[in-house]
Amino acid sequence: MVSILLVDDEIRMLNLLGLYLEPHGYKCIKSESGKDALDLLEEEKIDIVILDVMMPEMDGWTTCKKIREFSNVPIIMLTARSETVDVIKGLKFGADDYVTKPFNEDELLARIEALLRRTNDLKEKLLVFKGLEWKEESVELKYQNQVIQVTPKEFALIGLFLKNPHKVFSRDHLLSTIWGLNSHIDDRTIDSHIRNLREKLRNAGFPIDNHLFTVWGVGYKWVTEDNVTH
Repeated sequence: MVSILLVDDEIRMLNLLGLYLEPHGYKCIKSESGKDALDLLEEEKIDIVILDVMMPEMDGWTTCKKIREFSNVPIIMLTARSETVDVIKGLKFGADDYVTKPFNEDELLARIEALLRRTNDLKEKLLVFKGLEWKEESVELKYQNQVIQVTPKEFALIGLFLKNPHKVFSRDHLLSTIWGLNSHIDDRTIDSHIRNLREKLRNAGFPIDNHLFTVWGVGYKWVTEDNVTH
């Protein structure tokens, strides 16, 4: 089931959105503030966000900008303001689409479906983990929009770990998967590449030591939780 995070300071609007969307099979998670929405995105699996612009304390633009610091979840901005400058501002902050109030139910559903289709087309080409972006087609690794220069083998290694969290990879498995069955290199090459990869990610500010662990005598594994003792 697709999960939609609804963010609006008006309970009436949250309930109205839920009334429209839930009969179409969407799971609606409701938040009355930008701050709560950020916390929910860290805790829940969210497929799309519908975000109101005019909210107290933290408006939708600021919330959108903060979401983009760690997530590429699709965002539709929802507002009574339809001026071009406001639309451009939302898109610049990372929104994917814009719907103005009062909105047509069918139009909103169509925009959600179109955005989810585009997202699904990109899923296998883009991996995102806590602000770290792995783009397969462009062979690009970024952290918080900062490009990290890695070698093709380092890029393949981090992609393999991101695709298979919590799986322990032996050095032999990594050699055969990344270098090929007929490669004539030893285990120390794997260790050297892992060491270099860790250093590059650490220098970029990504907390690599919380996620990429050595399994002594076996190989390496990637974990998704922070501050886990291994």
